[in-house]
Amino acid sequence: MSGADGSSLGSKAGKALGWSFLSTLAARFGTLAIGITLARVLGPTEFGTFAVALVALLAMLSINELGVSLAIVRWPDDPRTIVPTVATMSAGFSVLVCGGFVLLAPAFAEAMGNPAATGPVRVLALSVVTNGLVSTSAALMQREFMQGRKMIADQVDNWLGALISLTLALLGWGAMSLAVGRVCGSLAGGVLLMTFAPQRLRFGFDPEVARRLIRFGLPLAGASLLVFAVGYADQIVVGHVLGSTALGFYVLAVNLSGWPVAVFSQPVRAVAPAAFARLQHDRPTLNRSFVTVAALLVGLTLPICLLLSGAAPSIIRFVYGDQWETAAIALAGLGVLAGLRIFFELVYDYLVVLERSRAVLAVQGLWLVVLVPAMWIGVQQDGLRGAAIALVAVAGVVVLPAYLWMLGRSGVRLLDLARDLWPAVLAALAVGAFAVLAQRNITPDLGVLAAAGTVAVLVVGLYGYRRRRVLGELRRTPAGPPVPVPAGQPDPARHTGETSTGSPVMGRDIEEHA
Repeated sequence: MSGADGSSLGSKAGKALGWSFLSTLAARFGTLAIGITLARVLGPTEFGTFAVALVALLAMLSINELGVSLAIVRWPDDPRTIVPTVATMSAGFSVLVCGGFVLLAPAFAEAMGNPAATGPVRVLALSVVTNGLVSTSAALMQREFMQGRKMIADQVDNWLGALISLTLALLGWGAMSLAVGRVCGSLAGGVLLMTFAPQRLRFGFDPEVARRLIRFGLPLAGASLLVFAVGYADQIVVGHVLGSTALGFYVLAVNLSGWPVAVFSQPVRAVAPAAFARLQHDRPTLNRSFVTVAALLVGLTLPICLLLSGAAPSIIRFVYGDQWETAAIALAGLGVLAGLRIFFELVYDYLVVLERSRAVLAVQGLWLVVLVPAMWIGVQQDGLRGAAIALVAVAGVVVLPAYLWMLGRSGVRLLDLARDLWPAVLAALAVGAFAVLAQRNITPDLGVLAAAGTVAVLVVGLYGYRRRRVLGELRRTPAGPPVPVPAGQPDPARHTGETSTGSPVMGRDIEEHA
């Protein structure tokens, strides 16, 4: 590749990444108010019914179209030769998956403790067909770095779906309002994706191409199913054991705990992989850079995560109302898990640069094997509190040591990492402790949030000021394209509910896409 071509590609990738990040932020902040309104209008019971249907949709998407559309993004030759076959296979597999879940919807809803979710599950299954039809167009846009136009389609999808859901909820449609709004939004967004795509959607079938696509897609679909299982085993266990109303409380807590991950982790991950990649031939410098960035990221995010944990009841009551206060039981533990997840994601980026993504995927398998029985025992013993404790315990006792062991094998000095991290961890613990004290001694809830939030902002601001040199270096690092993940190995640290091509169809954050 010539210098000019490389510069042009880097410019396109940087712009695409910027548009993608802007789209994510717009989706999260833009629909927050609508999501809060929906939660207040529907209440935990109806919200829980939709949460059951949402888990079903995400299971469908994890195996939908077998991941063959992603071949367009990674195809070394002209993708036009495979587009018709990809489109046919994607649409065909999607229809099969949709039909299967329509038939299995009653059994799935019964297993999740809410037969009333059968209707929303069947309606949401229609989104799978839409996803299969537009996946080829979305992949072509991703290959050409057309994230600006894709952002338009994504925002139409999010906003139209949210507004339709809100309207129907106010008219008394209950959980079905969320399902219908989701399908309408995905249809509108899909039409725009096909309109914006650089090539028209064409169907055809080449047996040789199909065989190559299946060899490419099957490992990816299997790995995606594993990532889904790790990401949603907790919700499946909670729904099956405690019922859909408890699942509604739990999903709301999961959504809130994910905000620090999305708001703080994503900007750093936009530039850290590019910085790591440039240093991969200088391992001592790369390892020191990882330690420095890890300390910065933990110092900026862990205080916010522990603020969520310490002030959980006040946050839930103030934002969503008293009827949702039960969600605070889970949020207290999930805030801690969010801090661990942020660190795990940075470790993942570092290990992928070193081409050790298979080892990371193995950690996901270990995570799942330990998590399911731990969740089952925790939920049986102590309900939502037991679920959160089980999640944090498995992440801290099993996953964290596994990642640290991999870092040590990769050359990172764990004593240096501990020395750089302990000030950030102590500062975060101080914020969490103050939030707990404020929760116990200050009324009303707004006073708790004002006091604890002020302390958290001061701590984060002071830490950021002391690390301003590192922040400056990160800002000056040109953002590269997303970290490449080998075929058959999706990013195990990122489970956002997106398709393999990045088309948003119901993420883990239920209120964002509601």
